[in-house]
Amino acid sequence: MAQHATQTTCPYCGVGCGILAAPQADGTVAIKGDPGHPANFGRLCSKGSALGETVGLDNRLLYPQVNGKRVDWDNALDHVSDRFKQIIDQYGSDAVAFYVSGQLLTEDYYMANKLMKGFIGSGNIETNSRLCMSSAVAAHKRAFGSDSVPCSYEDLEQTDLLVIVGSNTAWCHPVLFQRITQAKQNRPNMKVVVIDPRKTATCDIADLHLPLRPGADAFLFNGLLSYLKQHDGIDWHYLEQHVEGFALSLDSAAKTAANIPQVARQTELSEEDVARFYQLFASTEKTISLFSQGINQSTSGTDKCNAIINCHLATGRIGKQGMGPFSITGQPNAMGGREVGGLCNQLAAHMEIDNPQHYNRLSRFWDTNCLTQTAGHKTIEMFQAIERGEIKAVWIIATNPVVSIPDADQVKRALEKCELVIVSEIEKQTDCTEFADVLLPALGWGEKDGTVTNSERRISHQRAFLPAPGEARADWWMLKEVGKRMGFVKQFQFETTVDVFREHARLSAFENQGQRDFDISALANITELQYAALQPIQWPVTDNAPQGTARMFADNHFYTASGKARMIAVDPRYPQNEVDDIYPLVLNTGRIRDQWHTMTRTGRAPRLNAHISEPLIDMHPVDAGHWQLQNKALVQVESKWGRMIGRVNLTPNQRPGSLFIPIHWNGQVASQARVDTLVAPITDPISGQPESKHTPVNVRPFLPRWHAFILSRQSLNLTETAYWVNVKGQQFWRYELAGNNWIEKPLQWVQSMIGQQGEWLEFSDQRTGRYRVANIVDNQLQIVMFLGPDHHLPERGWLSQLFSEEKLDASARQSLLAGRPGPGQQDKGKLVCACFAVGETTIKEAIHKGEAKSVDEIGRCLKAGTNCGSCIPELKQLLTDYG
Repeated sequence: MAQHATQTTCPYCGVGCGILAAPQADGTVAIKGDPGHPANFGRLCSKGSALGETVGLDNRLLYPQVNGKRVDWDNALDHVSDRFKQIIDQYGSDAVAFYVSGQLLTEDYYMANKLMKGFIGSGNIETNSRLCMSSAVAAHKRAFGSDSVPCSYEDLEQTDLLVIVGSNTAWCHPVLFQRITQAKQNRPNMKVVVIDPRKTATCDIADLHLPLRPGADAFLFNGLLSYLKQHDGIDWHYLEQHVEGFALSLDSAAKTAANIPQVARQTELSEEDVARFYQLFASTEKTISLFSQGINQSTSGTDKCNAIINCHLATGRIGKQGMGPFSITGQPNAMGGREVGGLCNQLAAHMEIDNPQHYNRLSRFWDTNCLTQTAGHKTIEMFQAIERGEIKAVWIIATNPVVSIPDADQVKRALEKCELVIVSEIEKQTDCTEFADVLLPALGWGEKDGTVTNSERRISHQRAFLPAPGEARADWWMLKEVGKRMGFVKQFQFETTVDVFREHARLSAFENQGQRDFDISALANITELQYAALQPIQWPVTDNAPQGTARMFADNHFYTASGKARMIAVDPRYPQNEVDDIYPLVLNTGRIRDQWHTMTRTGRAPRLNAHISEPLIDMHPVDAGHWQLQNKALVQVESKWGRMIGRVNLTPNQRPGSLFIPIHWNGQVASQARVDTLVAPITDPISGQPESKHTPVNVRPFLPRWHAFILSRQSLNLTETAYWVNVKGQQFWRYELAGNNWIEKPLQWVQSMIGQQGEWLEFSDQRTGRYRVANIVDNQLQIVMFLGPDHHLPERGWLSQLFSEEKLDASARQSLLAGRPGPGQQDKGKLVCACFAVGETTIKEAIHKGEAKSVDEIGRCLKAGTNCGSCIPELKQLLTDYG
């Protein structure tokens, strides 16, 4: 690592890892974990480790555009502000909207919320965090009177029982999972229960896995509450002193989930497993329930969250070391967005639109008489309102709703109809920029400066270490310039990022007196030098807690009118969109290990594309047999809302009757893989969070006339086939293809794309319809294509390796069209460890030779599993299969 490393933070998940980034002389960036950051202590996951590969300027948006033409910033901002004023004058303030992102820095978020709610005067600002954690927000407010996350990461290491609910923590929050794993190794008596319909990598450390019926979580936790009452597990003294609503909650639990046999039927679990879980919870004081999207993304997500919180309040397990309900966020600054009121039904600094005191206070602080008096449209409603023509203009910032919002084709239709679409982006070409009337070039990670808040309320400084490319500018700057041009000059006099942060901090302190949980008053007068040097700190940060606050509610004071917490009577219900004869399977969506959101950033890193290179459909072999689907074959999945095509991955870890499909692939890298085109646009009535875990679908084989793959040293334009996927590899591009129009002259087809230079190797079997061709120039492989009538084609791993060879030797040439290595040639095999590019074959060989008899020995021998640890479950499986 170079000496001039900058302390910053990772732009991916809500763990909020610290990073040391050092630009190198050759234009690359060296990345390592920051050993002093209390979120990760130097650890990084595969995605964080590969950040240095994502900072290139290919496909970057470098200057403003209006209606497809390059303009300067003054013209672009004048156009935006003039059009906003015209639309507001004609249709009212609710005719404009902002759709923003948990990828924004807090200062950007603050400026967007201030402009829309405070001065445009509409509640129509939403964030994509609505899709991941708004149910937890609503549950916190119902239970605590505030959106307060009680716990710290250190509590996860100090607990005696960790209940992981609806979270594949091993893949979605890998560094936090490694902290948990290490804690369990250090204290073998620590127990882990994983509650998830799927058997995921997180189950690797589970003492008990509960593969419950999808959507049945509230039945399980209501049953736990009943069990605690029946077995003297209630802390009555704590309830009497600090909680209200417990009588109704206990009564509701008794009516809906009275005993273990009933809960077992409701959840489709064995009575023995339910009983074991309940006994563990009842007998272990230091218990944490860690929950995430599997709970939140539901039409009853708020109730599910409250059912979990109820069990902690009933036992007094909150506000103390190693215990509490712990919602972990998906995005790096979802928490920061909550602080500034990024959701349409919030005001800044954890204040509420429908609270007259809050309304009056914020109006005075911002010096505005335009503050919105009503909440705006939540995410799904917002894009429906755009399609209906009620919203005439939308500004989309740092997110890709055409890919990520349920019923994604509806979002396309909405943007097509919208009078004015403004998109602030770092990428020139995305699924969303296609609809933009105005494109504004934003700063990306490494270029922008500001703060983020992770899942444990820890504020960190994300610092710039790269120059701004082209004419790119910070999002907060664009927003404040539009605000000034709309006539709000006095209230948008911000010159630097720290100016924005100071106002944000002052607002948290304004007329607070301990009445609001979010309070960073000790930072309200921070100087520029102090801001530049700001070290990670957990809010509240006050004169009484200048070093921050690790744990909320240690004083048993809550932010309700009575000062007591509330237990909420939960009436459990299954997902409202049940399967039927037409759509008999349940679709569950989520993340995979090495990709992030819609692949805009991670798709740039070759090593992150190697573990899972195509849109996949996880399916149980029983279901595949019923629908006559072969492993690795292409399959079409369809719902009432849309369709997609992906490759089947048969696994016994998938619950029968359910499919799992990742969310990441977009229209720039695959033909028909936007899974959110399938997902139902139905939401939790309280939180507005969509149901992304339970959409009824059907499946059928996708049967094209031919299948092929191409590995090419240069990028190709291959988007005319019925199925295509395009990912970046190490010195090559990988294309997976299938089509219905037969390629009559495949050699000429390939040569039309790259030219005829060099040496051509060719194999053709007209009887079976198989064809193979490779091109070599100056002894380097340029392109290789394998084509056949079915999906049974060679693995791509060894062929991919050849693009890193300076010169092909004679043995490689001879084996090239066989698609597999000959004698004496090495094949790393399918990638297992993305951090160190270790393949399956390499690991198998080490096991066979006796060099690696354990995960630790694999690590010492090959480094696999020694960084983020996300591949450790796969390493264990290889040891089981081949050891």
